Amino acid sequence: MTRKTILSLNDGDSVEEVYLAQEKQLRANRNGNNYLQVELRDKSGVITARQWNAGEPQYKSFENGDFLHVRGKVQLFQGTLQMILNGFDKVPIAQVDLGEFLPRTQQDIVKLLEKVRGYLRQMANPHLRALAEAFFMDESLMAAYCQAPAGIRHHHAYLGGLVEHVANLLDAWDRLAPLYPFVDRDLLFMGLFLHDIGKVREMVCDKALSYSDEGQLIGHIVQGVEILNEKIPVATQLAGEPLNPELLMRLRHMILSHHGTYEFGSPRVPMTLEAVALHHLDNLDAKINAYYKELEEAGKDAVWTPYNNLLGRKLYKGGKSPVEGSDGEV
Repeated sequence: MTRKTILSLNDGDSVEEVYLAQEKQLRANRNGNNYLQVELRDKSGVITARQWNAGEPQYKSFENGDFLHVRGKVQLFQGTLQMILNGFDKVPIAQVDLGEFLPRTQQDIVKLLEKVRGYLRQMANPHLRALAEAFFMDESLMAAYCQAPAGIRHHHAYLGGLVEHVANLLDAWDRLAPLYPFVDRDLLFMGLFLHDIGKVREMVCDKALSYSDEGQLIGHIVQGVEILNEKIPVATQLAGEPLNPELLMRLRHMILSHHGTYEFGSPRVPMTLEAVALHHLDNLDAKINAYYKELEEAGKDAVWTPYNNLLGRKLYKGGKSPVEGSDGEV
């Protein structure tokens, strides 16, 4: 029997299916009556589900991260699909195919990593080449690098999202570098490779994409600098001499400043050309991925997406393009 994925749901559908439960809440409506609200997920997307007249027994019957066999109906409310639950039961994890619930990049992860390594091997700077090799010698770290998402909710929020994001950035910089010969090409390649390396420790990917305790308390920016520092002794041995301290300081600064502003979590703002370039390349790829995902998840007949709190706006998907509606004339 074909699985009813979140993405395939339409207004009016009756649903009896297993989904991953997250972000459960017991809320009160305007009349003071309690209802249960929970996000239901699979690898295709997420939908908000509500059970009216629910109380503590329903709320306490499962935890975030549990799998629920739900029974309900999909309805359109204020332009967004929601599911109204008639009932649900907890499903043992042994009965669940986890591959149905963890989204994954559609690209070949092995080829993405090969592309990343290929760019880093082009670097002329021997200290940066040695540093890159120190990372690739750590097989468990690179396996985690290939598995990690680049985000939980916003951009590249799927298994393999980090290496896909980095491969995109290296592709972009490879094309742009001839326009900016005054920017250190090798240093920016290495900074792009390392800027989100801390996410291999910040995030965990078991039943769902989530943050580790260390990730919540420390965060990937500081964790990234820690991982860089751990690899310097190995890189020094490979180089046969101490690594250039100025180079290392600039790399640390690029990791620390890549979010761009204090209010977005960077302990420093970008203060070198390479750090400025990294921040804007990173932001470009992240935003395009997040916006494209939002457009993809809108209904196939939707002209606008629902309002997205993370993006702070709706997005216009549109109907026919002017070319399609012009009887062949442009």
